[in-house]
Amino acid sequence: MAKVTKSKQTSSSKISLIIPIYNESGHLQEFLEKIDALVLPVKKELVLIDDCSKDNSREILSAFKFRSEHQILLQEINQGKGAALKRGIESATGSVILVQDADFEYDMDEIPMLVDPVLRDKADVVYGSRFKKDGRQVHRTFHYLINRFLTMMSNFLSGLYLTDMETCYKVFKAEIVQNVELESKRFGFEPEITAKIARLKIKVQEFPISYYPRNYLEGKKITWKDGVAALRHIVYFNWIQSKSKFFKQGMPVKYFPKGGNWL
Repeated sequence: MAKVTKSKQTSSSKISLIIPIYNESGHLQEFLEKIDALVLPVKKELVLIDDCSKDNSREILSAFKFRSEHQILLQEINQGKGAALKRGIESATGSVILVQDADFEYDMDEIPMLVDPVLRDKADVVYGSRFKKDGRQVHRTFHYLINRFLTMMSNFLSGLYLTDMETCYKVFKAEIVQNVELESKRFGFEPEITAKIARLKIKVQEFPISYYPRNYLEGKKITWKDGVAALRHIVYFNWIQSKSKFFKQGMPVKYFPKGGNWL
């Protein structure tokens, strides 16, 4: 049975971590222990979405004794990471929302640094960049080149300059991301959300983060086919889809450019 909070009221002093899970049993217990113990500047909420895992991830998740406020959402049919993120974002009750993968490719100890500008109202959105660094991190050549190419294309079409559009670590004010109409089911979330927030009058910041890439034997799921799909999403959401369908009616007016000339 899914565990959910009793109220959908948004807290002004809470960070919701949206964590999609699919076949992560090999390290899920260790991951849950670390994310549950993570100390943030304000109260945290863990929103964990099991996307119909075929291993025993769901059993591990259900048996874990959380100390943090949390929700466990169960997808009865595998729908993809984007669909899991959409459900988690809609269910989150914090005023700040961060996307977190259920593995150790990213350093969760860097989360306080990423959420700080949003908590202090210095930024509306923060991206953690794997490439805005001092050169210490070694990347796998294929994924590095694909990510840089996709980021370049996203920048060209959206007008929002980033060094790492495909990064997992993205932080949003809840009132922004919860009022974006999300459509992508699989790994199209990254180019879609980037294309849509680029149309808003918001403060976006980007900070360097650590990255420890895993291979397919360790559970990595994204493939070259997802890279091709991401390129299609970049073109579709920046050039083809009507901008009038980007946002829900609840999007605060203050984030729209004056005159609405972005349509």
